[in-house]
Amino acid sequence: MIIYKMKEGVKLTKLVIVESPAKTHTIGSYLGKEYKVVSSKGHIRDLATTGKFGLGVDIDNNFEPNYISIKGKTKDIKQLKKDIKESDFVYLATDPDREGEAISWHLYDALGIKDKNYERIVFNEITKPAVEDAFNHARKIDMDLVKSQETRRILDRIIGFRLSKLMRSKTDGTSAGRVQSVALKLVVDREREIRSFIPEEYWEIVAHINDLDFDLDKYKDKKLEIHSKEEVDKILGALGDEYIVLSIDKKAKKRNSLMPFITSTLQQVCINKYGFNSSKVMSIAQKLYEGIDIGSDTVGLITYMRTDSTRLSPIFINEAFDYIKSNFGEKYVGVVKQSKKKENVQDAHEAIRPTSVMRTPESIKRYLSDDEYKVYSIIYARALASLMAPGETLTTTINLDNNGYNFKTTGTVETFDGFLKVYRDFYNSEEKELPDNIKEGDILKSRDIETLQKFTKPAPRYTEATLIEEMERLGIGRPSTYAQTMKTIKQRDYVETKDKRFIPTETGFEVTDKLQEFFSDIINVTYTAEMEDELDKIADEKLDNVKVLRDFYDKFAPLLDKAFKEMEKTQPQETGETCPECGSPLVIRKSRYGQFVACSNYPECKYIQQEEKEEKPVVEVCKCPTCKDGMIIERLTRKGKVFYGCSRFPKCKTAYWDKPTGELCPECNSMLVEGKDGIKCSKCDYEG
Repeated sequence: MIIYKMKEGVKLTKLVIVESPAKTHTIGSYLGKEYKVVSSKGHIRDLATTGKFGLGVDIDNNFEPNYISIKGKTKDIKQLKKDIKESDFVYLATDPDREGEAISWHLYDALGIKDKNYERIVFNEITKPAVEDAFNHARKIDMDLVKSQETRRILDRIIGFRLSKLMRSKTDGTSAGRVQSVALKLVVDREREIRSFIPEEYWEIVAHINDLDFDLDKYKDKKLEIHSKEEVDKILGALGDEYIVLSIDKKAKKRNSLMPFITSTLQQVCINKYGFNSSKVMSIAQKLYEGIDIGSDTVGLITYMRTDSTRLSPIFINEAFDYIKSNFGEKYVGVVKQSKKKENVQDAHEAIRPTSVMRTPESIKRYLSDDEYKVYSIIYARALASLMAPGETLTTTINLDNNGYNFKTTGTVETFDGFLKVYRDFYNSEEKELPDNIKEGDILKSRDIETLQKFTKPAPRYTEATLIEEMERLGIGRPSTYAQTMKTIKQRDYVETKDKRFIPTETGFEVTDKLQEFFSDIINVTYTAEMEDELDKIADEKLDNVKVLRDFYDKFAPLLDKAFKEMEKTQPQETGETCPECGSPLVIRKSRYGQFVACSNYPECKYIQQEEKEEKPVVEVCKCPTCKDGMIIERLTRKGKVFYGCSRFPKCKTAYWDKPTGELCPECNSMLVEGKDGIKCSKCDYEG
């Protein structure tokens, strides 16, 4: 760690600014008393919503952005300025990606930090060695990364604001976006494939012999396809009673371990294995990364969870090899696998892995919630398994002949578990052992023949997991965008889910079709992936960001002008009722806040039908401990979140987020509440 020479008689104060409040305690515990760790609570600035089209971007002046403080951040900014003033040196320690680099630059620029008085530090894991080592590699802000993030933000603002306004004015849709609209198009295209799919008939013939199922495979060494009942009957008529064992083939195969998790694969596996959605997976991973109190220490349990790299650090690899050798034996030690680098992979930092191979899931289970334990367990097992030896199997295939018709059955048995020693609970494998009493030349007889009529099926609808997988394969979006994209297309009512699969709504079809009618050159897989590649080149100083923005806008603006002029407006659906004020039909309209019923004669008539709100019964919880006269009742915030407050509000402003028990804390006499981890005090650290 860098040690600064102290002024005589003066103790230097070094300020470390991180993004998340959850990190401050963890990182603060690693550093000395001369360090103060504070949080920016994410971004402090964003693009304004003023200027041409409310973009906060001066399109005519090289796309100069106009940044303003985010609403509600004034107090935080004031406190950060105070902390900086009281410090001799500032370390900007925001997340190790482009978004984190941009947040550091906004802090530097907005807070007036002097160039000689700051450095940027990054760490891929929140552990004491990693944090201390970060100070030895301090640097200045990477402005190429900042430009890349800023370009993405400006692109998303222009496309999002302008296309969303177009959709609201012309369709029942409420938004459109550079990534979300392409993801939605994938869902819509798949649905149309399914609806236009014409099933084709095919048949399977299975001979049941000695408790084994033999599938008809070939006729005279030629692959056999059966498409009708007539063909089935012809084959059955040609078969005799005896089946001759032609061959018994045995092959040893290796079952290779999987690469460690990247963001998309972690989301896919947790969605499929645990039924989580992608947002929940990332929320849990964020907590594991930022730090968990494990009794003796508060430590980040996993490395940074937004990554598209499968690379592992040499330190972890060596520790893992030692652990595997000592716990399972030399034969379980594998090799470091090199993945083929895909296009549009940033490879900025490691794969998702545990920060210490010694912190097994079982050893820290008592410190984790059930869901945290599930996610940590699968991350730990996947990273360790990726460095273990392949499993080994023996596959046996028995081929039978009946008058030229070849029937076969295959069985696989595991001969060495390899990486499945630690990953079996998360790996789907079926074992089928064939008997060893069948020999070549044996004549077998079938107890019966089964014929199965089947029909080809279309590609299945996307699940959240398979849509993320497809986006990652096509290079659409980035690790930080997958979860938000899933959330957006659901919130906008563009898709609905049935059996966990996405089905586009009528609005989803409409928005996609309108965008394709006028913006097919921009809202498509190829253009979106190419744009991601250009953003990477900006980060690598290989492309000028202004040129990228200008090339895009010169293509986009004429298309937009044409769409506003020529796109046919969707007519609102009539309710069958008439307006009580002017007698015109009432129609269902949509806004960004949902549906409402209004007069079709707008703007001449501005009548809006008011919904009759159902009176909810008051739920009394307990007597108010503050005023003694009121009752603590269940209430809702403006956004619908439940909290508990005094019935005499605003005279008594007593309120709790967690449900009060009605009993007082034995230590400070405050209300005990029922949190997700049990009974605790609403004020002090007492836990019941």
